[in-house]
Amino acid sequence: MNKTIALVPGDGIGPDVVAEAVRVLDTVAEKYGHKFTYRNVLAGGCAIDKTGKPLPEDQLEICRKSDAVLLGAVGGPKWDNLPSELRPEKALLGLRGGLKVYANLRPAVMFRQLKAACPLKDEVVGDGLDILIIRELTGGIYFGERGTSSDGRTAWDTEKYTWPEIERIVRLGFETAQKRLKKLCVVDKANILNSSQLWRRVTESVKGDYPDVSLSYLYIDNASMQLVRNPKQFDVIATSNMFGDIMSDEASQITGSIGMLASASLGDGTGPGLYEPIHGSAPDIAGKDLANPLATILSAAMLLRYDFRLEKEAAAVEKAVDKVLDEGWRTADIAGDNREQLKAAGKLAGTKKMGQLVVSAL
Repeated sequence: MNKTIALVPGDGIGPDVVAEAVRVLDTVAEKYGHKFTYRNVLAGGCAIDKTGKPLPEDQLEICRKSDAVLLGAVGGPKWDNLPSELRPEKALLGLRGGLKVYANLRPAVMFRQLKAACPLKDEVVGDGLDILIIRELTGGIYFGERGTSSDGRTAWDTEKYTWPEIERIVRLGFETAQKRLKKLCVVDKANILNSSQLWRRVTESVKGDYPDVSLSYLYIDNASMQLVRNPKQFDVIATSNMFGDIMSDEASQITGSIGMLASASLGDGTGPGLYEPIHGSAPDIAGKDLANPLATILSAAMLLRYDFRLEKEAAAVEKAVDKVLDEGWRTADIAGDNREQLKAAGKLAGTKKMGQLVVSAL
């Protein structure tokens, strides 16, 4: 298989972690007889510095013409005072909209080797957590009409959804649940918001197509509470752009390992998917060989699975990460209270060492 992957290293630790994911992808290609060609893309703060734009059109076009896109991270305090239309985060919205990736799949998995890092009690998390949040990605309040009055004293952002935008997310939620524990929870605010009431009408209209899936609804405030009170009640969650943003970050924290969690943003299959770790750019440790590359490596595994349909190769990468953790290797962010002991035992790894360990396990 010959495929082209657009690499968007971005800012901060983005280049550090993407480099290790590429090493892993190269190892996969060599082991399984594939060829991956990479094209570098300038986006985020680094693109602002060089071109004045967070996502130049020619860079977006490179992504569109690739078979998949792997992103590191964008943003940082350096660009915090720019106007909103020039912030690095606009590159993310531009990539999502430009690639028409409307569904963000964000697994919240508590790795058994890292259970001690979970802030919840053992009796709450039991033998682990495995929740999948499906977030609508190209509609809602982040893409709705917005503005600020001329005197700067009034501002507005509009939450707007259409039936088709909701239906494709809800159907994906049902279809994904069918492959898991057959439980889907739709999270909204239907007691207040007209847009959320539409989410419920759409869901009710299609649920009959999935009689084997148990469907429930929760308001966003209750769902946020339930996620820390009893997370094991959830399997697949489908929700809007803003609510999905909030819930997926909360879910990542209850696993205790934000540096371990990957994500995939998918469209209708006619264009490339966008794959990225959920962590930020952490500019304070950029270039210092301190960042955890495992979330980006696991994002690359999702890329292999969803865009390239290489299930065996994706599973091999995930198994390699599991093996490295089993052997006791940790980066500083997942070392917990054992950092000094791990350092003394020679098991505290930097970015490059952790990447090499996964390559060796492969």
